[in-house]
Amino acid sequence: MKITVIYGTNRTEKSSTYNIAQQFLAELSDGDPVTEFHLPKDMPEFCTGCFACFSDPEKCPHYKYIRPISDAILNADLIIIAAPVYVFHMPGLVKALLDHFGYQWIAHRPIEAFFHKQALVITTAAGAGMRHAVKDVQDSFNWWGVGRTYTFKKAVQASEWSQVTEKKRAVIAKEVKATSQKIRSQKGSGTRLKVRMLFYLMRFVLKKYRFIESDAAYWEENGWLDGKKPW
Repeated sequence: MKITVIYGTNRTEKSSTYNIAQQFLAELSDGDPVTEFHLPKDMPEFCTGCFACFSDPEKCPHYKYIRPISDAILNADLIIIAAPVYVFHMPGLVKALLDHFGYQWIAHRPIEAFFHKQALVITTAAGAGMRHAVKDVQDSFNWWGVGRTYTFKKAVQASEWSQVTEKKRAVIAKEVKATSQKIRSQKGSGTRLKVRMLFYLMRFVLKKYRFIESDAAYWEENGWLDGKKPW
């Protein structure tokens, strides 16, 4: 399984999130390519709201950073975003990255390949906030049209991996295996109902209102306004 991982911080060995992600890679990669990115090292810029990407992603002023990530997630079978909870949400570095992909939301110009992909959101916290943090990323995955998204949330009661108890590590390892088996079993099983409903909703809106003519034209080129589906 080809995997692309985006880490929400530059922390590695000391990070509980990073170590859990490494366990998933060991379970799922099967020797296939794994591409890893670390924020902010691999994407240090904030979206400027210039809307250039909506006409052509290559016109983004940060395209030199975005293109390697964009290419990697497009070529992956599984996309993983792994980041700790910061004040009940994902780190701003993750939000800054996701902001750059608004152009490929279902409401605009979704990419057909994503409807056949899987994604995993991994987050850890010393205590609470994981539900909000996971939703930060799930929203983007859903609106990208990702076929199936899984989450792995764990309160580790520690500020770094070395402080996590052996008992809790054993529980984590067991749950990683179970989630990995689910990801394997669902590969190629189709697109979730929620994502399909978003597609149908946006098809209705684009056909009726055509707010952004270039988006409607993109859908027409793909045959989606005439009943064709991307899954």
